[in-house]
Amino acid sequence: MSSSAPSLVSARSLTKRFDTFTAVDGIDFDVRPGEAFGFLGPNGAGKTSTMRMIGCASPVTSGELRIFGMDPRTQASQIKARLGVVPQLDNLDTEITVRENLLMYARYFDVPPAVAKSRVAELLDFVQLTERANSQVEPLSGGMKRRVTIARALVNEPELILLDEPTTGLDPQARHLIWERLYRLKRGGATLLLTTHYMDEAEQLCDRLVVMDKAQIVAEGSPRALIEQYATKEVLELRLAPDVRASLDGNLSDLADRIEDLPDRLQLYTADGERALAQVHARAIPIESALVRRSSLEDVFLRLTGRTLVD
Repeated sequence: MSSSAPSLVSARSLTKRFDTFTAVDGIDFDVRPGEAFGFLGPNGAGKTSTMRMIGCASPVTSGELRIFGMDPRTQASQIKARLGVVPQLDNLDTEITVRENLLMYARYFDVPPAVAKSRVAELLDFVQLTERANSQVEPLSGGMKRRVTIARALVNEPELILLDEPTTGLDPQARHLIWERLYRLKRGGATLLLTTHYMDEAEQLCDRLVVMDKAQIVAEGSPRALIEQYATKEVLELRLAPDVRASLDGNLSDLADRIEDLPDRLQLYTADGERALAQVHARAIPIESALVRRSSLEDVFLRLTGRTLVD
């Protein structure tokens, strides 16, 4: 991956409006060849609207968007030929077999039948579904359907793969299998562009990401760089009895860069959690439980986007 290579996707002041509602509000970003780039954000932040513009499924309202150097307003068909798209909801044909879904999709891209047959066999092996090639789609598990959708997106050997919340609703085993397949694609030189609201998914897969909130980009960087910028090395989580919390009167404020007061616990953001915990004990503050952990992307996400539930 070269930072000097031309961007596969470039956006400047990219905006999407639906009547009076602004879904994407003047964002700038670049996706480089060979990287995994993520859009992280709560529901309604503008992630899917951005992906739909990149996938030429929704027109740009204003601003500039270039994919492979082309304008989706006038060159959508040329762009789509070079994209692989995994939508948020699987849209497979459930009345035909797994293999037939992939072969049918290959025809959309004019892949010669002999090439398509060979390629589909390779893709089914890649997503570990060779034994289900002749199965109907309908009875497959959610994880299997997701893997079929990913295989389908690779039929045309795309230069850029768009994945909109690729593992939402899957059990942990299915999620980890899909992560491993996506990692193999990236290792093979594929460029991935994904949306997610799973922090661990973003940390596992993304070289760089942007955090979106309320239609705007509020932070950008690698997962590690964002943690270093917006959090501390460690977090001390304390659970205290209500009367103890009420009587603290700032007695912990000098032990952390920042203290988050949550309904069930206090989170002390500090460079050395064990040292902070020792100071709590030295001050004879009674605690119900304590946990020292490394800061994560979730700490960054919640600091930037808040803890209010978004429907």
